[in-house]
This record gives sequence, C-alpha cells and structure tokens, in this order.
Amino acid sequence: MANQDNQYRVVVFGAGRVGKSSLVLRFLKNTFPQSYVPTVEDFYSQNVEFLSYTLNGQWIPCKENSVCNLEIVDTAGSYSFPAMQRLNISKGHAFIMVYSVTSRQTLEQLESIWETILEIKGSLDNVPLMLVGNKCDEIEARELTIEEGQEQARQWSSSFIETSAKASYNVKKLFRELLLLEKTRSLRIPQDFQELRIANAKSWP
Repeated sequence: MANQDNQYRVVVFGAGRVGKSSLVLRFLKNTFPQSYVPTVEDFYSQNVEFLSYTLNGQWIPCKENSVCNLEIVDTAGSYSFPAMQRLNISKGHAFIMVYSVTSRQTLEQLESIWETILEIKGSLDNVPLMLVGNKCDEIEARELTIEEGQEQARQWSSSFIETSAKASYNVKKLFRELLLLEKTRSLRIPQDFQELRIANAKSWP
C-alpha cells in the first residue's frame, strides 16, 4: 500500500458557535468546553484500526493490528479563509457539515460549503458526507425539526444525524457511521483511544 493509504482526513465545517470543536473534543477526549473560543483551525490526529482496503475492485485484509492515522481538521466558523477552505476540501477524504438545530441560518450557511465540496470533488458518489444537527438537547430553543434536517441531507446526497456534544448524545455514532460510508477501505474506531496528538494546523508541512 502507498503511504498515503494510512492517512484518512476528516474535515469539519460549520458556522461559529454550532459546536464543531465541542463535537471533536467530546469524541476524542470525552470533554466539553465550558466557554466559547473561536476556532481559526485546529488539527487532531488519532489512530484507528485499519481492517481492509480495496485493490483493483477487491477487498484486501490488512495485517493484524494495522492502524490508520485519522486526521480531523476543525475549521474556522467565519468562512473568512476561502483558500484554506478549498485546500482542506481538496485534501479531505470525508466531511462533516455541522449546524445548530437552534439556528436555521446555520443550516442555510452550509449550502456554500456543500457547493464547494461538489465543485472540487466533482461527484459525491464516493465521498463520505454527514450533515449534523447539533444541540438537539436544547429542545425549547429548537428552530429546525429533525425532518427538515433529513430533507436537506437528502437534497445534498448526504447522511444525517442529530447530536448533542454537551449531553454526549450520538457523538461516537456520528464518527463511526461516517467511517462506514468510506467505500475504499474499512476503518474501525477502537474502544480505547491511544496516542492522541493535538497540533495546530500551522505546523502542517
């Protein structure tokens, strides 16, 4: 296998304050930040189990205890870095688009992201894409129903899930289901995360 086959990049998009960073930190460290700090761009790296991959249309099992480096890019919520955004999409393997169920505007703002992903990738047939309605625990503040999220996901040829980073609801399921959408390799999240490394995106080569 080529070296790049052992790298798998997930890019997380969404407006500010929808809970992108909270979802990532809940998934990786099972923590929830108590204060809001705007994200410029953060990079997380985590080993996951590498089970098999495709070669000439056939599934090939990996050696026992093989791992893949799962890279998660938590992007800025301001959408003020279009060049960085396009670079992340070109390098990304899978995409999470997060909105808050308490704000219809945050779902509408994702349309330009989806259009850019489609433009750069050309087709979404083999691109794992997950639309995520976060903050579903805030029942009284909800502006969007689950059915509206499902319908938008259908229009965008995306999978869909509602989550709550605060309540730790459906967060692990989100990432597990995203990896299951990958059609060229089989990856599995281990029960206990090992060798967590956190670095700022500025350190990228």
